[in-house]
Amino acid sequence: MDASAGNEMIAIPPGQVTLSDRRTQRSWSIELAPYRLAALPITQALYARITGRRPSTAQGDQLPVEGVSWWDAVRFCNALSQRDGFAPAYHLHANGEGIEWDESADGYRLPTEAEWEHACRAGTTGPHYGPLDEIAWYRGNSHERIHDVGGRQPNPWGLYDMLGNVWDWCWDIYDAEVYGTYRVLRGGGWFDEHWSCRASARRRSHPGFQVDDVGFRIARSIVS
Repeated sequence: MDASAGNEMIAIPPGQVTLSDRRTQRSWSIELAPYRLAALPITQALYARITGRRPSTAQGDQLPVEGVSWWDAVRFCNALSQRDGFAPAYHLHANGEGIEWDESADGYRLPTEAEWEHACRAGTTGPHYGPLDEIAWYRGNSHERIHDVGGRQPNPWGLYDMLGNVWDWCWDIYDAEVYGTYRVLRGGGWFDEHWSCRASARRRSHPGFQVDDVGFRIARSIVS
């Protein structure tokens, strides 16, 4: 996979996905309109080009950016939207804490948790969209280090590294009742065991935390 382009977007078809919460034993289905999702996680090269920053612990242009908070990710989305001439999806409050998503905007944004799982599964029904050693960098094959994006096999819709390498920030709050503002992470990372690298696996983190196995990929709404 040639990752030099940085942010190739894949058209994701509409569909339905069922999410579940282990704590509450609750499941719910969500209907999704078509959208676009980046074929690759955001690389360190693209992140540096847009922000001027290289926050990652391991350094390499084609490594996924990590050590970025949820807030870093949404600010990147707005900055990339402005560079590419799209309407920014997020309005950040002056106090630096509040945020609103303008769902009518055509700019880059984080995927919702439902969009992420729908795109990860790509029409498959099992825990993985292929043999894990062929599609993901995880503890069993990563030699406990991060790897360049696009180095494993993509899913049926042409998305790389949906499982393994780095966790992806999603838009959603994880569980406001118990964890407050913590946001959802999906996909598993290079240091995780195989059971964390599943299409349904969920993790959470404070939106201000920066962790060395957490990055993100970007989405765009298809607006008329």
